Amino acid sequence: MVRTVLISAEGDEDVAGTDATQKACLMTEYVPPKVWTWDQSNGGAFASTNRPIAGPTHEAALRRGAHPLQLHSLATPNGQKVTILLEELLAAGHDAEYDAYLVNISKGDQFSSGFVAINPNSKIPAMIDYGPAEPIRLFESGSIMVYLADKFGAFLSKDVAKRAETMNWLFWQMGSAPFVGGGFGHFYAYAPEKLEYPINRYAMETKRQLDVLDRQLADHEFIAGSEYSIADMAIFPWYGGLALGRSYNAAEFLDVASYKNVLRWARQVDAREPVKRGRCVNTGHGPEDEQLHERHSAADVDKVVTIRKQRGTV
Repeated sequence: MVRTVLISAEGDEDVAGTDATQKACLMTEYVPPKVWTWDQSNGGAFASTNRPIAGPTHEAALRRGAHPLQLHSLATPNGQKVTILLEELLAAGHDAEYDAYLVNISKGDQFSSGFVAINPNSKIPAMIDYGPAEPIRLFESGSIMVYLADKFGAFLSKDVAKRAETMNWLFWQMGSAPFVGGGFGHFYAYAPEKLEYPINRYAMETKRQLDVLDRQLADHEFIAGSEYSIADMAIFPWYGGLALGRSYNAAEFLDVASYKNVLRWARQVDAREPVKRGRCVNTGHGPEDEQLHERHSAADVDKVVTIRKQRGTV
């Protein structure tokens, strides 16, 4: 149910029969029903991919490549966390070869029976490690990153205090980023209409989080201290993307240039070759020759990275 409220203020032309010296606008106030029901037409840019029930919608097996690590993902910030880590592991000399398959969430690939078998929450990224005698399924980007860091003994210190600090910031990202993506990003860039209250609310929270990072990075080269870690890889796609003007076309609105320490760190991480490579994997938008739906070897990434470097889009 909706109720229409007339709001007037000084200084605009005649609207809806009000005085010519008044500004009038109609605000639609939502009155919640006693029991919520699903309106499939409501939801903005991602209405077709959201639903209030879990489980598969169709039968479809996942493809499997030659490597033990099988990733099913998309080059969103959450997806990039894992591909950046995988490319960093390879660059560091670890045997972390992997196959990566694009999950087209706009087409509902995440609701296939094969994907749901890996991740009952139907969210990217998801992975299977076929290396052990019994395959291990992995879902939630933070869980995947900790698993890989432990498996290869890299980017997560074995020192108790350093490990704890890295985990602090990894889980800070996991808990904080939904306010940026599902909150600010949704209402600022994707909602069917611009609404002042939610945009202001989530812009304030996004800026508070950027300030948290800015203060931390004032005294540390990397997020968790002097060593580059999975905390940096997890935080960079979300907050580095904001700082570098890649997210929601909101750099000016959020005044990201004022977060000097975040910018310094974001540029430093962005310059790393494995980060550039990881950002390319499972890309399904942009010019066709800059996309990389599947990754099976380093050569697949080489081709796309080379093109992007020539065009300055990586």
